[in-house]
Amino acid sequence: MDKFIAQDLQQLQERWANTPLEPWLAELPTQLAQGFSSARYGDIPRWSQALLSLPKIQAEAVNLSSERVGCTGPLSESQRDQLTTGLQALHPWRKGPFELFGLHIDTEWRSNWKWNRLEGALKDLSQRRVLDVGCGSGYHSWRMLGAGAEEVVGIDPSPLFNVQFRAIQHYLQQPSINVLPVTLEQIPPKLRAFDTVFSMGILYHRRSPFDHLIDLRNTLQSGGQLILETLVIEGGPNTVFIPPDRYAKMGNVWCLPSPVTLHGWLEKVGFQNVQIVDINTTSLEEQRTTPWMTFHSLEQFLDGDNKKLTAEGHPAPVRAILTADAP
Repeated sequence: MDKFIAQDLQQLQERWANTPLEPWLAELPTQLAQGFSSARYGDIPRWSQALLSLPKIQAEAVNLSSERVGCTGPLSESQRDQLTTGLQALHPWRKGPFELFGLHIDTEWRSNWKWNRLEGALKDLSQRRVLDVGCGSGYHSWRMLGAGAEEVVGIDPSPLFNVQFRAIQHYLQQPSINVLPVTLEQIPPKLRAFDTVFSMGILYHRRSPFDHLIDLRNTLQSGGQLILETLVIEGGPNTVFIPPDRYAKMGNVWCLPSPVTLHGWLEKVGFQNVQIVDINTTSLEEQRTTPWMTFHSLEQFLDGDNKKLTAEGHPAPVRAILTADAP
């Protein structure tokens, strides 16, 4: 990955110089080296080889604004086989969908459904610098760029998701978007550099949800918009569910607030104009096993006889989207 690390650093050093993101540059080389360490992540050489094996094909048109992010152009049968083999070597593909030269990457999540639920609540992204926390392979980051963002920075500590992003970027070639193998906590404190920040599917994985909300606030410029999406539980003010063990077979779920409780949490840490935009029960059509993600998915995480319950007997996953403005 050394080649890709060097490319990222050079690109970001040029773009972030004399901007509010410049303080981050001092820490970024170490963060990239650690995030792509083959000593730490033994699969990185294999994933890197898959990335290098992708055929060189020139895209005729790039599409960032429809449900399948990707590109179009001519593709021979041998190129299609090579492309499929290279991309399948990066299994599992969680968030999408993508489509490259007619090849549909049918990901576990139909992430475009989530985008459709939140799109109407977004402030205009034109000329805005956007942070996508826990972005996975970058599907929503691409949609943010397609919605007019001037720059999108996705962060996710998973090296596989970072490599998947680079596989898509190999063909889309958009200079104003990056996915970096770092966590929110690794961003310099009180950077206040972003106009819009997304945190989707992260809060319930945090031992301290208040610390996460404060960290999100501190990445935003005053008046910047937060889009927060997370698992919630039915209930009124001060209702919080703390799973005693696993939740939907996930071992790292710490707490699920009710939407109105989460509304109060955002106000407590200083956010303004808090709005509950959407509450949605995750369906078996939105999250499922596909040829591009062959492991267990939502159907196996729910009770076999009652799909309104998780495998552990808890209420089945419900997700809420809230927006708020930074003070």
